[in-house]
Amino acid sequence: MTVQQLLDQKTINAVWSVPSSSTVYDALVAMNAKNIGAVLVMDDGKLVGIFSERDYARKGILQGRTSQQTYVHEVMTKRVITVNPQTKIDQCMKLMSEGHFRHLPVVSGETVVGVISINDILDSIIREQKARIHSLESYITGNPY
Repeated sequence: MTVQQLLDQKTINAVWSVPSSSTVYDALVAMNAKNIGAVLVMDDGKLVGIFSERDYARKGILQGRTSQQTYVHEVMTKRVITVNPQTKIDQCMKLMSEGHFRHLPVVSGETVVGVISINDILDSIIREQKARIHSLESYITGNPY
């Protein structure tokens, strides 16, 4: 399966972002409103980083910074690993596992076209496994339903 196929299966394929000049507090409010664990950081339509709950915990709270007085650019992950829509899901899992992160922006050319999370990948694998099981059960019983 490719990233594009996974994006096509998502019920909501929105790209949520904040500018790097946002306060951490504003980014956290936006993440809470969308029930997401990370938000892309974009300036003038360009991906410049990613900000996650983990970034805030490690580079914010544990460093004595307050969310209302810290800017996203101070604590975001600046070196963002991205994939393209043709990337295979198993490659995404490897990148996420080796890099110890849970969100992966999808970029086509210079345009961000989506974000996949480890949960998106797991949901896809579960759906695929259920379909295989159903197919095998149908084959064994001779019942196509």
